[in-house]
Amino acid sequence: MKLEDDLKDRFYQKLGALFYSVAAADKVVHPKEIKTLKELILKKWKATEAYKDHFGSDVIHQMEVVFDWLEYKNTAAEESFNTFKDYYLDNRSLFTPERKDLIMKTASKIAHSYADVNKSELIILSKLDQLFKD
Repeated sequence: MKLEDDLKDRFYQKLGALFYSVAAADKVVHPKEIKTLKELILKKWKATEAYKDHFGSDVIHQMEVVFDWLEYKNTAAEESFNTFKDYYLDNRSLFTPERKDLIMKTASKIAHSYADVNKSELIILSKLDQLFKD
């Protein structure tokens, strides 16, 4: 695997960890949150990335793969958020204003997809917003 391939895979994997942290903030991942993520991947994210991974799949689906894996492992939301945060701090140049905007919109839609935004989700969204502003 080329370095560029690995970087693209890792970028979308870390986004999967972030989006999982939003969905799992209240300690329960609801089917509507998963459905929202999958819809946004197809409707919004697919238009931003045409790259295929070494299996011939759209690399953006790495978000779903990691999200599903973290849910399966019942990973703590805070742990997943910190995984994303560490990656972001080490790779700020990958996060253009357009990408940050799409990330914030995706995270917000996931949070709003089930019973509106609760306090735990609001905290994660606020931390993300602050991270992007620093």
